[in-house]
Amino acid sequence: MTTPVLNTGDGTEVELPFVEAVNGDNGYDISKLRAATGNVTLDEAFGNTASCRSEITFIDGEEGILRYRGYPIEQLAEQCSFVEVMWLVIYGELPTKEQVEKFEDELVHNMFLDERMRDLFRCFPRQSHPMPVLSAGICALSTFNRNHVGLGAEDVEIATRKLLAQVPTLAAYAYKNSKGQPFLYPKYDLSYVENFIRLAFGTPAEGYQFDESITQGLNALLVLHADHEQNCSTSTVRMVGSSQANLYVSVASGVNALSGPLHGGANQSVLEMLAAIRDQGIDPKDYLEQVKAKKAGIKLMGFGHRVYKNFDPRAAIIKKYADEILSKSPNGDKELLSIAKRLEEIALEDEYFVSRKLYPNVDFYSGLIYEAMGFPVEMFTVLFAVGRLPGWIAQWREHNADPKARISRPRQIYVGHDKRDVVPMDQR
Repeated sequence: MTTPVLNTGDGTEVELPFVEAVNGDNGYDISKLRAATGNVTLDEAFGNTASCRSEITFIDGEEGILRYRGYPIEQLAEQCSFVEVMWLVIYGELPTKEQVEKFEDELVHNMFLDERMRDLFRCFPRQSHPMPVLSAGICALSTFNRNHVGLGAEDVEIATRKLLAQVPTLAAYAYKNSKGQPFLYPKYDLSYVENFIRLAFGTPAEGYQFDESITQGLNALLVLHADHEQNCSTSTVRMVGSSQANLYVSVASGVNALSGPLHGGANQSVLEMLAAIRDQGIDPKDYLEQVKAKKAGIKLMGFGHRVYKNFDPRAAIIKKYADEILSKSPNGDKELLSIAKRLEEIALEDEYFVSRKLYPNVDFYSGLIYEAMGFPVEMFTVLFAVGRLPGWIAQWREHNADPKARISRPRQIYVGHDKRDVVPMDQR
């Protein structure tokens, strides 16, 4: 393809090399623009700017497509364990049976934390939100593994395995701390996902009885969250890592970015909306009419997405687990599920929402499922972080393995005061 040329209007011409994608949007390389013109582009919130080349995840928001390393999310959620998907996202290929068994065994045997970490948890107030506790715990892991925080291949691999093994334990302990409950130790005879469930809900006084539908449902939800291209938290991990910050603190920065309500807290907002509809006795159709009328304080949560302009493929997968888990669980609110289904049904037949491409996203049903599993709302974002962990690690590794990688340093367009002189204090 012919390289396009930008004419700046003052006679300066700048070549913009064409960058071809395997799938999705192609790009134009503007890296020489400032050197040639003295000017930069302005793209607030980076909605039209590709910050990197990546081989990990592909999203087509118009068609509702999500793939990890080329594999459709529908196939991965249906046929693969979360451990298999972790391997895929990080190492690029689906593992063999021998590889995944050895990998999971290694992770389970490394889920134990240093006993001194218990002292760290005792320093947090009982009612601490689990997200900052999780972030602090991940930073602390780097100090307990200080001999392997470098950028060499061996150190990166050790840090990768430590984080994958121990973050679920940290997440469970953050939850236990918020409840004032005792911590459990992992068990070698349980799977990776089973260990996390037991660490979160088990007690030292009795054995834990697993519900297979919950185990399978949580596995699927973790798979669905494993990576999602250059979202806020992933971009944060890559940016922090670009300074050659170690993998632990870079991942902790992703946790902090995810804690913001505009990124990781949407499923809690969905539950609050559904509960308000129920408690106020509002008919779902009437509620949607209030949304269309833009009534103050009335919003349709869990619909629409920054990237997807079609069905979020993850939402359709999650919906399949909602009925089964809520029908069995004493924690599930079947009335809220009924309201959610009715809202979806009405909205998908209403031209107002369809024309605006407002379709259910991954958060619309996930909160209902997490609640049915027994997790309180403050744990929803923690579960998101556990699922997104392999994606953060893969993205950090990809950036730091790139010989062309540089420290991230966005430009700005200054719109403040022109030069001013300081006025002496007695003249102000």
